[in-house]
Amino acid sequence: MDEHAETVAIIADQVRQFHERNIPFRIYHGSTSSTRPPHTRRDPTVDTSKLSNVMKVDPVAKTILVEPNVPMDGLVAATLQHGLVPAVVMEFPGITAGGGFSGTSGESSSFKYGFFEDTVQWIEMVLANGEIVNASSSENSDLFQAAGSSCGTLGVTTLLEIQLLEAKTYVELTYHPISSMAEAVHKIEHATETKSCHYLDGIMFAKDKGVICTGRLADTVQEGIQIQRFTRAQDPWFYCHAEKIVNSYSGSVTEAIPLVDYLFRYDRGTFWGGRYAFKYFLAPFNRITRFLLDRFMHTRVMYHALHKSGLAKRYMVQDVGVPIHAAEEFLEFLDHNYRMYPLWLCPLQLTARAKASPYHSNTKADMLLNFGVWGPGPADLDGFVDANRRLEQKVLELDGLKALYAHTYYTEEEFWEIYDKRKYNAIRAKFHAEYLPTIYDKAKVDVDGEKKALKESWRVWLLDWIWSIWPLMGLYGVLYVLLSGKVVIPQGRELVRKGGVKKKD
Repeated sequence: MDEHAETVAIIADQVRQFHERNIPFRIYHGSTSSTRPPHTRRDPTVDTSKLSNVMKVDPVAKTILVEPNVPMDGLVAATLQHGLVPAVVMEFPGITAGGGFSGTSGESSSFKYGFFEDTVQWIEMVLANGEIVNASSSENSDLFQAAGSSCGTLGVTTLLEIQLLEAKTYVELTYHPISSMAEAVHKIEHATETKSCHYLDGIMFAKDKGVICTGRLADTVQEGIQIQRFTRAQDPWFYCHAEKIVNSYSGSVTEAIPLVDYLFRYDRGTFWGGRYAFKYFLAPFNRITRFLLDRFMHTRVMYHALHKSGLAKRYMVQDVGVPIHAAEEFLEFLDHNYRMYPLWLCPLQLTARAKASPYHSNTKADMLLNFGVWGPGPADLDGFVDANRRLEQKVLELDGLKALYAHTYYTEEEFWEIYDKRKYNAIRAKFHAEYLPTIYDKAKVDVDGEKKALKESWRVWLLDWIWSIWPLMGLYGVLYVLLSGKVVIPQGRELVRKGGVKKKD
């Protein structure tokens, strides 16, 4: 803990100096899992990239103490050594604990446990004036309540204690083919009431074709059930495998998936985002090409390429939740306006803690059904913005919520009609954060600024035109990851692969 304390003291001193001079700053984590176009403002930064250590696992209390830049694969690797696993594990191994806490993250266990932030027991934070404090449900509870999903706009989170569960060797996953959203909702509602169901999500491949996946933790493989993996280059991509099952069987199919393979089943291919990369480069999309290009198809690599290429501004990437009773209406809207399949389905429980935050209090629903809407948008800027704004407005109409890690096109007035500005500003004032960028500043896409730059600068216009020539943007992204050495599977992932679940004595 001495090294941690020294690093935090340096961060606190730097923040204190910014506060004394009233200079806003941003936080540099060393990586990002946000798909928002990066801000071009050159604000001073606080570098927290060194805060990437697992501090302690408590097998009795079933908790783990980590610094914010510990990624999901490293987090899982550390907990499995004690026969434990986090209650909510985001599906991409590079998402960090701090990013999950501050960025509204959920996964297939969120129907039971809520967002990732709901599994955090307490945090250490450097306030915006440089003071170091702890926050939990019993200490600085208002700060703790508002820090989750705040996008780092209240201070710098430097330590988190996360609740764990007993791990098992496998997830016994059952694929339930469905032919309508009404059937999907019925399966989901039934699964949420089933105590033995530990994981729950689904995919719609078309308006009338999809699958709901229910998972149960298990240590043994029942007779007649096959083991299926998803983390090796020779393994299928999960969504392709699920669709093959839907196309081949009319009834349910059950497989045993090693726990780590299940948790990171969407890593290879970034759900189905990798399919668009094949399409962009006019490359054949089959098992052989996916095997040969596997090193490029992991989420860490694809995020780097996406940002460096600028293609993040050409693709709609939205995670939006609507009350489950409105799911059929919302699918009709998506099918009529976008026809952007597949769609990811993930039920999310809104806990009392989540509803009390400034960012989730605008919906009265207890359970949301998240739709992952990901795919190419209109080529022109106005059309692209309109497509995103229509989606945002429909979600509001249905009393839903959207994740702010993604493209956000609300006007500032619209934004603060949705989120609790009074409560948020009161917390910022109490904890000296009023001079920092707001959550709206962090989340918005500056469309007016883009248009102004294109109109006023012929150099910007020319560069934008050159980059629009296929396939320059994509080639630049690929060359960047090749030359920067980003095409590497991090050590944390290897530890998970080798370690497995350690059984308790």
